[in-house]
Amino acid sequence: MLKQTAEIIMKTAPVPVYIFVFLYGIVFGSFLNVCIYRLPKGESIVRVNSHCMTCGKKLHWYELIPIFSWLFLRGKCHGCRSRISAQYPLIEAATGLLFVFCLAVKGLTIDMLLCQALMCALLVLSVIDARTKEIPNGINIFIAVIGLIRAVINIISLIKNHENVLDIVLGPVVVSGVLMLILIISGGGAIGGGDVKLMAAAGLFLGLKGTVLALIIGCIAGSIIHIALMKIRHLGRQLAMGPYLSLGIAVTALWGSEITAWYLRLLTGA
Repeated sequence: MLKQTAEIIMKTAPVPVYIFVFLYGIVFGSFLNVCIYRLPKGESIVRVNSHCMTCGKKLHWYELIPIFSWLFLRGKCHGCRSRISAQYPLIEAATGLLFVFCLAVKGLTIDMLLCQALMCALLVLSVIDARTKEIPNGINIFIAVIGLIRAVINIISLIKNHENVLDIVLGPVVVSGVLMLILIISGGGAIGGGDVKLMAAAGLFLGLKGTVLALIIGCIAGSIIHIALMKIRHLGRQLAMGPYLSLGIAVTALWGSEITAWYLRLLTGA
């Protein structure tokens, strides 16, 4: 019944639905900014009121409207006139767009909501890891929880259709197990413990084939982008893998089946 209702809504009024999803996406994006700034400092993300990061001024409601407040204030605090980072509207807009992508790919389904939750976690994780070279355990736990929910739903569906559930069961074990060996052998020089936990959590969400694909995409993206940044911005060889693994996980969560099918057709020439 719910599935049929969702399909009717998408057929009769798709544009309002996309607009609504983008708007609630940017609201979530505003909260993600709070997480990005406060989690590394160990500050509460719910008990402390929103305030200017420079002067500490408590923000009014009209200063908290996603994207539009930053534009209205011209990127400056209303109190001390200090510069407000462009990260705020960028994260908000990115969240809104990712939510729209999830809707376009998954439709109005529970899987859409789970993918949107995953995108939120990956955005926060990527920015924090890029800045601190650390992935908060809480984010990996959150990804594991939504991954477990998705895994249970998929396993129930596969069992009903008498299909193999091995891919889902092995998802959180195989890739993270290989990465754990690399971590032990390299003494942490090749990969971090947070990255291993991330891929284990992502394995619950993506399954084995999806996790392998996410790792491949992440490694390729990391190699290309970081080499370019080394040339352009003269960065060192050490890189935070979290953002690149997150990119691989996000792409796989949305288009993994299509990418895998395309690659198999390429190999077989079909």
